[in-house]
Amino acid sequence: MDLFPGLPAPFAIEAMYGKAALYLVALLIGFAFGYLLEMGGFGNSKKLAAQFYLHDMTVFKVMFTGILVAMVLIFATVGLGWLEFNRVSVNLTYLWPGIVGGLIMGVGFIVGGFCPGTSLVAVATFKKDGMFFVLGLLVGIFAFGESIDALFSDFWNSSNMGRFTLPELFGLPVGVVVLAIVAGAVGLFWLVEKVERWMGGASPAPSSSRLKWIGAVTLIAAAAVVMLIGQPTSQEKWERIAAQKQPLLDSRSVQIHPAELLAYIDNDQVEVIMLDLRAEKDFNLFHLQDAQRVTLSQLPSLVKTLLQMPANTLFVTMSNDEGQATEAWKLLVAESLTNVYILEGGINHWLDTFNIEPNVGVEGLAVAMLPRPRADVPNGSDFLRYDFPAALGSQYPAAAPEPHNYELEYTPKVKLQVKQVTGGG
Repeated sequence: MDLFPGLPAPFAIEAMYGKAALYLVALLIGFAFGYLLEMGGFGNSKKLAAQFYLHDMTVFKVMFTGILVAMVLIFATVGLGWLEFNRVSVNLTYLWPGIVGGLIMGVGFIVGGFCPGTSLVAVATFKKDGMFFVLGLLVGIFAFGESIDALFSDFWNSSNMGRFTLPELFGLPVGVVVLAIVAGAVGLFWLVEKVERWMGGASPAPSSSRLKWIGAVTLIAAAAVVMLIGQPTSQEKWERIAAQKQPLLDSRSVQIHPAELLAYIDNDQVEVIMLDLRAEKDFNLFHLQDAQRVTLSQLPSLVKTLLQMPANTLFVTMSNDEGQATEAWKLLVAESLTNVYILEGGINHWLDTFNIEPNVGVEGLAVAMLPRPRADVPNGSDFLRYDFPAALGSQYPAAAPEPHNYELEYTPKVKLQVKQVTGGG
């Protein structure tokens, strides 16, 4: 279901309207968030600390409700095709440093009565305890930054699980996890209100209880809708952007000449990831040095890793000609990967360009061991047009040609783009 096909969400506000617009939007969102925190009493350290004594669980209920609503809305809009989740920033999971850091922050929360965000709300309303907390926060940030390399850099960077989410942890569909979390949270809210009353907290008014139950039922129903909608497949994502991206294929704007790929391989400022979509037999016969063999069915699970590559990474798909490489390009582009290109003419064109003539001697390799072109495979077919005397993989000279030995003319097509990632926190 796609009510608004091609809707460019998340919105690249800076690219669309400039940096001033981005700052304005950030200022408005920050002001609204701080205002709501203050109105909810979150600028009061006593109210914040009360949750640790189980007297007043407002902080837990409000913040957890915000997380639940955001989760439901995000995956509902992803399912409807209004939002691309791969372009939403998700903090990397460092398991043990995260656990230790959470414990340290919890102790600081109990002692100081604030978390970093609420302390800034307190400062905005000129509360002295908030000012002292922020001062201590700044001192701690400085001390941490100055000591991390010398004291605990290895631990800080340990147990990196990447962009890891609960559906991956449990091996369940996103919608099922969303519904389970919402249902569990509603039960937890009911429990903490019981605990509040047991510990002497104020009992909610009857009208308030009715509104809470209406909200709980609405949230569970929305989560059930998310489960029913499901999340789009790579093919469905491509169909939504095909009208925008197919012209790039048709105009051959993303098929790069072998010489351009070789120039980027030789460029120390650019990381090049070459994805070889050919059958294992062809790959074993010959492949470019450092190329990775993958299949179309493996690509979706590889996307998570590729999305974490540095911004200066160039991705190039290749097959014997362009058939499989083009399908891989569509999948990667549909998954919001940037800087993806296709090797023009595939491995066949690469060998046409860089294969050494049989009458040229090659040090360490007999002339008889060089690949020879076949006349029975037509141009444009996704079959290997060369015969190889042995399966030497990347040991053939053409697998890693010396760029300075060739003077080839081509039209540059690569335009490295900065990743567009929205959100985070």
